[in-house]
Amino acid sequence: MTSSNTDFSSLALKPSLLSTLKELGFSAMTPIQQASLPAILDGRDVLAQAKTGSGKTAAFGLGLLERLEVKRFRVQSLVLCPTRELADQVAKELRRFARGIHNIKILTLCGGVPVGPQIGSLEHGAHIIVGTPGRVLDHLQKQRLDLSHLTQLVLDEADRMLEMGFNKDLEQISTFMPRERQSLLFSATFPEPIAQLAREMMNNPLNIELKERHDQLSISQRFYQVNDANSRLQAARLLLLKHRPESAVIFCNTKREAQDVADDLDAQGFSVKALHGDLDQRQRDQALVQFALKSVSILVATDVAARGLDIDALDLVINYDMAHEPEVHVHRVGRTGRAGAKGVAASLVGPNDGMRLALIEDKFGPQSFSSLPSESGLDTTPLRAEMTCLRIEGGKKHKLRPGDILGALTAGKVIAGSEVGKIQIKDIWSYVAVRQSVAKKALNLLNDGKLKGKSFRVWAMK
Repeated sequence: MTSSNTDFSSLALKPSLLSTLKELGFSAMTPIQQASLPAILDGRDVLAQAKTGSGKTAAFGLGLLERLEVKRFRVQSLVLCPTRELADQVAKELRRFARGIHNIKILTLCGGVPVGPQIGSLEHGAHIIVGTPGRVLDHLQKQRLDLSHLTQLVLDEADRMLEMGFNKDLEQISTFMPRERQSLLFSATFPEPIAQLAREMMNNPLNIELKERHDQLSISQRFYQVNDANSRLQAARLLLLKHRPESAVIFCNTKREAQDVADDLDAQGFSVKALHGDLDQRQRDQALVQFALKSVSILVATDVAARGLDIDALDLVINYDMAHEPEVHVHRVGRTGRAGAKGVAASLVGPNDGMRLALIEDKFGPQSFSSLPSESGLDTTPLRAEMTCLRIEGGKKHKLRPGDILGALTAGKVIAGSEVGKIQIKDIWSYVAVRQSVAKKALNLLNDGKLKGKSFRVWAMK
C-alpha cells in the first residue's frame, strides 16, 4: 500500500527516525508539518506562522535530526526559545524523536538556573543546543560555547522573543555563527519586526502562513458582560463552580492582577497557583510541575509566563482580561479543545473592552453574550485537585528513573499503580503525583525506603 503525501513515511527521513515516529504513534502530518518539512529537509530557510500546539517542534526537530552528523561532535544546531519552560519542552521533544539515534547529546542553556553545571556540560560538548537568548549569549561572550560549526538555527516563537526585548541579543548571537547556514523562524504572528528579523537573518526563506481556525465544534467560545473588578472576580468564580475543571488557565494582562486573582481564589478554597514574571524561577517551576501533575487545578497566568506550557487535557480557559490583540486571543482559546477534546473558552467583557471585542468579532464573526450561571443551582464547594505532588531530593544526576519511583511506591501493594499519577525526573529533583487519599502512605514509603539503594528526602508540595 502506498503512503499518502500527508504521511511521515512519504518523507525522505532516516529509517531510525521513521521507526521512532511509528513507535510514538505519529503517522499523518499536521498542516504546518506538511507545509514546512519538505523544504526544511531540502535545506531551505523557512519563515512559518505556527501557533502553540500546531506540531511545529516536530517540523523543525525532524529537520535538525535528519541533517545531524553524530560522528561530528560539534554544536551543529541551535534552537532559541523565549522562556525556559518552552526550551525545556522543546528539548524534551527532541530527545523523544532522537531516541533511536545513538550517542546524540542535546543540551539546554537557560537563565534562572546555576551556570556552573552548564559550563561543565559544555566542556564535554554537544550536538544540539536549546536555550534562551540571554544565557546563550552569555556563554558565547565568555567563550564557553562555540558555534563556528553551526549548520542550522531555529528561532521558536520569535514574536515572543521580540516582545520580551531579545532583539539585541539575537543580533549579537548571529555574529558568532557562520553566515552559510539554514535558518528556520517560527512565529505565531507576523508583525513588521518579525519581517525585519527575517530580512537580517535569513536567505530567501519560504514563507508559510497558514490561516488556521480553531474547530468551533471542539471549542465553545462564550462571552460574559461584567461591570467592575468585583463582578469580574465573581464571574470567574461562578464559571469555575459550574464547569468544575480538572485543569484550567485564567489569563490576566498584568502580573499584579494575576497574583491578586490567584490570592482571591485561593482564599475562597480553590486549588490555584499564580504564574507570572515577578515570581522567581523556583516558584515558577514548582507551579508548573504541580499543574502538570494535577495537584493544582487552576493556573492564573500572564501571556508571557504561559507561553510554551506543556498542557494536555485543558478543559477551561477564562480570559479574565480581554487580550489586547486578536492573535493573542486565538492563542489563549487554542489551549483548550485540542486533539478533538471538548473545551470551553470564556471571556469576561468589561465596559472598556468594546474595541478588543470588535477586533475578535472581525476574526470569528459576531458574538452574543451568555448569561452567567446562577449560584443557587451550583455546588458552591470548590473542586479540589485529586492529586498531591511529592518532591524527591534526587533526579537524573542520581540515575533515578520513573520506574524506580513507581516500583518503590507499589512494591508492597500498599499503594496501587492506579493511585500513582505522572512522574517527572529533573536534574536534581523528581516529582510524583499520588492520590490525596494515599499521600501520607506514599510519603512514608519514600522517606523510610530507598531508591537505587540510597535514601532521599521527600516532602509534599503545598
